[in-house]
Amino acid sequence: MREGRRPDQLRPLALEVDFLEQPHGSVLLSQGKTRVLCTATIQEGVPRWLSGRGRGWITAEYSLLPASTGDRTDREAARGKQSGRTVEIQRLIGRALRSVADFEALGERTLWLDCDVLQADGGTRCAAISGAYVAARRALDRLGLGRTLADSIAAVSVGVVDGAALLDLDYVEDSGAEVDMNVAMTGGARLVEVQATAEQAPFSRELLDDLLELAAAGIEEIAAAQREAVERA
Repeated sequence: MREGRRPDQLRPLALEVDFLEQPHGSVLLSQGKTRVLCTATIQEGVPRWLSGRGRGWITAEYSLLPASTGDRTDREAARGKQSGRTVEIQRLIGRALRSVADFEALGERTLWLDCDVLQADGGTRCAAISGAYVAARRALDRLGLGRTLADSIAAVSVGVVDGAALLDLDYVEDSGAEVDMNVAMTGGARLVEVQATAEQAPFSRELLDDLLELAAAGIEEIAAAQREAVERA
């Protein structure tokens, strides 16, 4: 057993809703040692290309704090540009939330999702998606726009390490994985995004299906924790 966890067991998961007072919605999501602060802010108006259509927009930004990985790195703003990884992840978060959104219910408003990694120990993009949903739900409910989200959305990592299929990889496991996969699904168990890579030898369709089933079970647990956190707030 890895650190006392079964192969199909999530790391300890905690969601502190309304962690901050100023945003319309916020949550501090802790998954093992990974901690991500997600905030949601609703602003009047939409990008120019959407103006006048009666539809809203959802967009996301993602960042790693300078010391979130242990060794300090410069803020991307100081370097003058975002890394390709950052751009990829924030697009992923935005796509995931847009997949369950009714933009007409949102009206001509923009929902901004800001996900800041305070501490990284694997699975930060998945934690950001799961946290962004809770922050968004909280913000929309507060402003009477709850119909905007038709379903929940959550994500989790799975992979193969030393020949074993594992759920919710930490950094050490992810670094040594033979297969690495991130899966985003709705609360209704519909796939939104699957990012899978053979880090070593190619893998079979059968293994892919096994990993998807493992991810689905984990996401079901995360979705239950999301519902409980929102209802408790």
